[in-house]
Amino acid sequence: MVQAFRFALDPNTSQEAALRSHCGAARAAYNWAVAWVGASWWQRRAEESYGIAEDGLTQWRPWSLPALRKAFNEAKHTDPRFAAWWEENSKEAYSTGLANAAAAFDNYAKSRRGQRKGKRMGMPRFKSKRKARLACRFTTGTIRVDTDGRHVTLPRLGRIRTHEPTGSLLVRVQAGTARILSATVRHERGRWFVSFQAEAKRDLTRVARPDTAVGIDLGVKTLAVMADSTGEIRTVANPGHYDRARRQLRRASRIVSRRRGPDGRTGRKPSKRWEKANAARNKVHHRVANLRADALHKLTTSVAAEYGTVVVEDLNVAGMLKNRRLARRIADAGFGEIRRQLDYKTRRRHATRTIVADRWYPSSKTCSGCGAVKAKLPLHLRTYACDACGLVIDRDDNAALNLAALAAACVTGTGVAGDQDTAPAVSKPRGADRKTRATRPRRKAEAGRAGGAALPQQRQTEARDRPQTEALTLG
Repeated sequence: MVQAFRFALDPNTSQEAALRSHCGAARAAYNWAVAWVGASWWQRRAEESYGIAEDGLTQWRPWSLPALRKAFNEAKHTDPRFAAWWEENSKEAYSTGLANAAAAFDNYAKSRRGQRKGKRMGMPRFKSKRKARLACRFTTGTIRVDTDGRHVTLPRLGRIRTHEPTGSLLVRVQAGTARILSATVRHERGRWFVSFQAEAKRDLTRVARPDTAVGIDLGVKTLAVMADSTGEIRTVANPGHYDRARRQLRRASRIVSRRRGPDGRTGRKPSKRWEKANAARNKVHHRVANLRADALHKLTTSVAAEYGTVVVEDLNVAGMLKNRRLARRIADAGFGEIRRQLDYKTRRRHATRTIVADRWYPSSKTCSGCGAVKAKLPLHLRTYACDACGLVIDRDDNAALNLAALAAACVTGTGVAGDQDTAPAVSKPRGADRKTRATRPRRKAEAGRAGGAALPQQRQTEARDRPQTEALTLG
């Protein structure tokens, strides 16, 4: 399998300047490619406004990587933006920017044709020198992990000391079970990192309980409630790293606000005291991010190494972040990162199964005892009380038990639950297969409009629980 090995770097002053130069070269090559391809687009648009026929329009400029690389190699000798300094960096830096530009144009074209999922993408834009992320990828040249376990060697950058031992990759390379394909340097969270993409031979590890399924219900107050197929329920508290650091962040932000910062409108540069205060504030943010990543990795690693089947929900995290009351806590919990880590850890390390429940599966509204489904269950009700069997249970525990029971119903092996052909059709109250609205939209009666405000005698009561024909049970 192809695996990444990431290590923090400790470059000296000259090496850090070289790293920034390579990343800046990648950004400059990207901007050149966007301008070179976009010039033909704008020229054709101008010619069309003049009434020129299709045959007489300027030809489209290709945006494939070989075409961009050929055009850039011809232009870098004469273009004043590159002629004076392009030889100072490795050719891989410019190839990185050109490859990113080619991928951006491909994504834009596929989005226009409807061949790409997700939000519609626009035309590639220029990268700002102040805001662009510093990154550069090396695919050829001397790329190795030194035998001392504390240095790496990269093209044109030479030998750079690592902040941590590289034994996890060095042992595999020396044993012949791994082969380095490429290396990517990146600056994030206040320091430099190098990621080696290696083709590694890795043996699958057997989990502790291969015949046990676990359902994971994610939340804000409690990060995760895990219920397995044996009925055991475990709770993982939400560390709330950001909330703990808010007081320290407020103090650091007040100090930054009192310093003379940069002003893009007037071109004013920040003062040394502002840069020092801003670095102190960023250090707090970086520590929170590192603590969050460490906690999520420990949680997902323990789950993936114990259970043979993991059932999670398909949460609309982007939509949940629009709730201004819960957005900060949802972002701090990292729901999307938990699912991403569980997906690759169960599949690549243990070859176990991850089931994703349908987004509209009523895990919270369904009774884990008898299978009755409630029509409505507001968010403020944290205890589930079933009207059919009288079961009273915590809302999150009930949802986790339903997710664990869903693993037995998912027998097709597709990895998607909630829409299985083998499950019998059951009757549900109206709206039971949809999430409860946080706020009900207002409807005003208008003249000539059907479905206006109902009269008192026309108002209907809430639907009662309706039992399913066959309840999902554990075991």
